Amino acid sequence: MQNRILIIDDDLQICDLLTDIFDEHGYLVKTVQTGDCALTLLQQEYFSLVLLDLILPDTNGLVLLQKIKSITSVPIIMLSGLGSESDIVVGLEMGADDYIAKPFYPRIVVARAKAAIRRTLTSITMTPHKKRGFSFNHWFLDTENHKLFSPTKQEIELTQGEYTLLHALVSHSQKILSRQKLLELTHSESLEIFDRTIDVLIMRLRKKIEPNAKSPMYIQTVRGVGYIFSCSISHE
Repeated sequence: MQNRILIIDDDLQICDLLTDIFDEHGYLVKTVQTGDCALTLLQQEYFSLVLLDLILPDTNGLVLLQKIKSITSVPIIMLSGLGSESDIVVGLEMGADDYIAKPFYPRIVVARAKAAIRRTLTSITMTPHKKRGFSFNHWFLDTENHKLFSPTKQEIELTQGEYTLLHALVSHSQKILSRQKLLELTHSESLEIFDRTIDVLIMRLRKKIEPNAKSPMYIQTVRGVGYIFSCSISHE
């Protein structure tokens, strides 16, 4: 199936530029200029990726991000010339998979898009032994279907970014991983990744799997170094 990309941006020049970029790499691209049009299209058609501008004429991009996440699990890359760290952090907290600042280099956009799409289609192999999943303290991370199940067998919804980071942590359990190492493990094709991404995803994962997110027992912080997944892991 051909990868389809939806671009949500009211700047027609940006839309044309991105369309040309992705056309050259074999992607099918559609563009819309408003949030309402985007929501309608997303409910009618399949897309592999969404590029979302944070400033739109009819809605706030972060509000639209939240609405998109409520109707589809398509990966979303924020696109904006604002460059505000607070906007980036909020967007990542709300489930965006990545962020690209304007102006941008075409090769960076393509690399980020490929990485985001790939993470939705295939499991990243962290170890030489192919296993069906990882178990820890009665939790189960299904690496075939990219799903997390609680001790009560309930599925815990994860964004692609959350899944990829958790996979990296559990497959390197008992090892201290720096932020840079985690960025390498989770964004191998991306360039100039925003460093706070890891911290935001860690915070989101803790809220979902820790009995007490303020005093984590699984994902622990090693001050000045990085993070460690301290729970014992078994392969299944």
